[in-house]
Amino acid sequence: MLTPVAKLTAELVALDSRSFVSNLAVAERVEAALAGFEVERLDYLDANGVAKRCLVAHRGPLGGYALSGHMDTVPDTGWTDNPWDPRVDSAGVMHGLGSVDMKGPVAACILAAQAVGPHVPATLLITTDEETTKQGARAVAASDAARRLGLKGIIVAEPTGLRPVRGHRSSVNMVATAKGVQAHSSTGQGLNAKWALIPFVAEMKAIYEKLRLDPALHDTAYDPVFSDFNLVIDNHGTAVNVNAALATCRIKFRYSRSLDPKPILAAVQAAAERAGLALDLRPEGTPPELPASHPLIKLAEGLTGHAASTVPFGTDASELQEIAPCVILGPGGIETAHTPYECVAVAALEDAVALFRRCLEQGVA
Repeated sequence: MLTPVAKLTAELVALDSRSFVSNLAVAERVEAALAGFEVERLDYLDANGVAKRCLVAHRGPLGGYALSGHMDTVPDTGWTDNPWDPRVDSAGVMHGLGSVDMKGPVAACILAAQAVGPHVPATLLITTDEETTKQGARAVAASDAARRLGLKGIIVAEPTGLRPVRGHRSSVNMVATAKGVQAHSSTGQGLNAKWALIPFVAEMKAIYEKLRLDPALHDTAYDPVFSDFNLVIDNHGTAVNVNAALATCRIKFRYSRSLDPKPILAAVQAAAERAGLALDLRPEGTPPELPASHPLIKLAEGLTGHAASTVPFGTDASELQEIAPCVILGPGGIETAHTPYECVAVAALEDAVALFRRCLEQGVA
């Protein structure tokens, strides 16, 4: 028989909420688990017109700490088993898409909030689109529902092995677009959009190498010390005997608080102009990074017995920090997230429920 946190995790995993589909079914299941809470629904349409929903739930006095997690998952790339068939193996490990990133942690947040007494402020900030645009976190951060609570801090329950993380990198998502004229390539007609990308990509490779090799652009508080500058090229399904009418180059640039991103972004913009490409830049919020001496970090270290660290990946904290300071702290490891063997130990989820409950109880005035 599944424990309550394993059961709720399984129910959430069974609902498809990849970032490009609606998350309403998951949001409805989460809300159903929040009897006794005041729940604000934040509905919006994403850039593709897909209906999305975030939830701000609260019970008890104002103030205190919030627990936060996201409902969306990455695509099911590489999965051979059914990604939405949650299962617990003989070792007590839950498998399924979103089990660790982060429907299991969300389930742990919910059960922890349910478990505290009525005198304890209990807030849940449940977002979506974390894996893509952070649009859900921005909606929560801008909402009166969240801002009026007077929160002391936010525990973002991403998988960290229940070790506190005081800071992480933030990202700028870039899309460079080249346009051509489609034609059969044998005719000598048309214009292949890919040719315009080549000089731009060559300049991007130089930026990539500079970020990796120039110590002046490194941050030794992070591992790796260099910023991520990842590039993906897409010809949108054009066959090899057709001149591509559209070609795009997508880049994710992750940087820490100590690095000024403006010179890198200016170099990308100049390269796009030289190549005649349209360039769209979508920055996330400033990289969240609390000092080691911050009271929220000291609280997390005291409750877990582990020193806080930094990590190279990003979370909703880049947006939620506009409401209150954030620490990243959750069950499971990032190692299986975004893989076709995603999993989390049920015991880790149980430990998270107990830890999150203690976090909330520290918020009593």
